[in-house]
Amino acid sequence: MKKDIRKDIFTIIAVTVAAFLMALNTKTFVNTGGLYPGGMTGMSILIQRAVKQLAGIMLPFSIINITLNIIPVYIGFRFIGKKFTAFSCVMILLNSFFTDLIPNHIITQDVLLISIFGGMINGVAISLCLNRGATSGGTDFISIYLSENVILGFNAVILCVAGFMFGWDKALYSIIFQYASTTVLHMLYKKFQQSTLLIVTNKPKEIADAIYAVSQHGATILDGEGSYEHCERQIVYSVVSAAQTKKVIHAVKEADPKAFINEVKTQKLSGRFYLPKES
Repeated sequence: MKKDIRKDIFTIIAVTVAAFLMALNTKTFVNTGGLYPGGMTGMSILIQRAVKQLAGIMLPFSIINITLNIIPVYIGFRFIGKKFTAFSCVMILLNSFFTDLIPNHIITQDVLLISIFGGMINGVAISLCLNRGATSGGTDFISIYLSENVILGFNAVILCVAGFMFGWDKALYSIIFQYASTTVLHMLYKKFQQSTLLIVTNKPKEIADAIYAVSQHGATILDGEGSYEHCERQIVYSVVSAAQTKKVIHAVKEADPKAFINEVKTQKLSGRFYLPKES
């Protein structure tokens, strides 16, 4: 119980830092460069700028962003996980209010630098949320429940509308921003990456049990022969989430300290692979 409370406190702290970082990034790099991040944040900024240009009214970012996130939040509570969605709601609210409270500030006016470093900061903020069991909201819920391809199409629509209304240079620089953000996200968030483990051991069953206990992934036991001593060896083959690799290897070492472990990054995986649901 105490462990769960401590974990929740750290999650709230991480979400608060991520919300502030994302809002600060919006009020410095994003606004200075006139860029459009992906997802509901990008849509909120697009609506805000479009209303200002067409009607001369500057709507609060918080009103737009919170309104756009109502349906995705419902999807999260209904189909993904209540605690996961609750922490994501904290992220959405804090990011919205921080964005309205923090004043605009120009760090550099070089749009290429803004696109690269702004995208990297955005990726760090999103990764911070995801690694603690939350999201930045909006399309993250949809990508988990439906497909990332839906989000790619959604972001493409945002960039096309932004390019038509505010200039194609801004839309093209926004692609660089989103690419930098996605690259950092893939580096820092490993839940949807996999590692292949090839373990040479004399205790295959114990190691297979240890792998399952930590990751809930099964293993295949293969017969082999050592080329030097020509003695029988067993090889345990398993694919686990990259985020769990360290824990799995530690459990394997506890089961057989003499085990020989080869970890390989999995490029592509086809077939059934267990992914735990968000709580």
